[in-house]
Formats: sequence, C-alpha cells, structure tokens
Amino acid sequence: MSRVKGKVALVTGANRGLGRAFVEELIAGGASKVYAAARNTDSLADLVKGKEDKIIPVQLDVNQPETINAIANEFKDVSLLINNAGIARFTSFMNASSLDDARDEMETNYFAPLNMIRAFAPVLKANDGGAVVNISSVAGYVNFPFLGSYSASKAAVLSLIQGVRAELAAQGTHVVGVYPGPIDTDMTEGVPLDKTSPNVVAKAVLDAVDNGTEDVYPDPMSVDFHAGFLNDPKALEKQIGEMLPE
Repeated sequence: MSRVKGKVALVTGANRGLGRAFVEELIAGGASKVYAAARNTDSLADLVKGKEDKIIPVQLDVNQPETINAIANEFKDVSLLINNAGIARFTSFMNASSLDDARDEMETNYFAPLNMIRAFAPVLKANDGGAVVNISSVAGYVNFPFLGSYSASKAAVLSLIQGVRAELAAQGTHVVGVYPGPIDTDMTEGVPLDKTSPNVVAKAVLDAVDNGTEDVYPDPMSVDFHAGFLNDPKALEKQIGEMLPE
C-alpha cells in the first residue's frame, strides 16, 4: 500500500528549495492533499496557484511549539509528515563570535522536528501509523569544519531518527532518515561541491517512503560518502577535516 498516493502530507519549509520540491513531487506522485507550511504563506502563492484543491498553505514557525500543537490539533488527516525546514549559518566552532548561530541551528534543525514528531505522533497513529521523514545530512556522520555547528545539529537529527524510530515502531509509524550531500538550493550556493537537483532528491525520498526504506542516500555524493564511512570512518573524518573554514 502506498504511503504517498492518495495520502495527506505536511511539509515544513515548503516555500523554497527541497521543501518546495517535496510539495511538487508529492502532487506528481498522487498525494490527495499537501499542507505546505512556511513562516510566510505569501511565499507559497506561485506554488499553490492552480492547485488550490491540492496544496493548502499553512503559516508555521517551527520554532514555536504552541503553533505546532495548534496545527496538529487542526490537521487530523495527515499521514505523512516531512520535517524539511532547516538552517545553516556556516560557522565553525572556534571562529564563531558567539554561540548564537549554534543555538539557532539546534533549535531549527533538531528541536523543531522533535516537537513536530511529538505533536503529530497521535495523528499518525490514528491514520494507520503513517510515516515521518526527517532530513539529516552526510554532515551528520562526519563533521564539516566550515559548518561545524550545523554538522553537530544534523548529528543530533541522526540520533533523533534512530530514537523515534524505536519508540514509534509499536504504533506502526515508518520513520525515514535522509542523508543527502549538497543540494542545489539557495542554502548551498557557496558550497564548493557537486550538487543535486532538489526534485531528484525529493523523488528519491518519496520512492523510499513507498518502498519501506529506512535510511536514504538520495544522490551520488551521499552514496559514495556513506560507503566511505562504512569502509573507514577515521580516514573519512581526516579527509573532511581538511575542509577548514577560511
């Protein structure tokens, strides 16, 4: 049974980049409805135009737990939750002028999806278990020094994925972890690595959701990176550790 076709999904950070691609690919894959969540719903206007019966704009700041709880109480038909919203401040541990950026990244990248999962777990349970997609990164496996605190937040997401997967198994919720390399979005404009189209990544993730896959490496860089990590994690750490901030 498909977890996408005919289902209702909610996507955070839907106004641009990978989030927008998820909305597009969900509609293309036959989702019956997509709640497209963003801080500013005006930024969703062109995405929604002509698909008002399928794409429902939702105002949501993922760093406000009371707002998360409100939409979870309102949207009782969600069976696929995609925690996509994230930020990268591109600060290292030692060169950052304060810990403010690190705190912001942890709030948005880790605490926000944790709050989303806690709020929507009962909704998913009522809808035959459903599925949760969480976006981590290859940087969750090995720290990239030029975005050190971002890497730490994505490592926290990796651990979150494993923990909630264990806790939600009894209610039949399928928990998917996604570990991409650089995706061709505004966020990675200055990253000196090969990048993959966000729609390619989104489609690969949704295919994995339907196939019951738990961990997704949706682009060539992430596949090679994961293989290198399994083969020799210390060597990979040393290699990535040479990518020091300027």
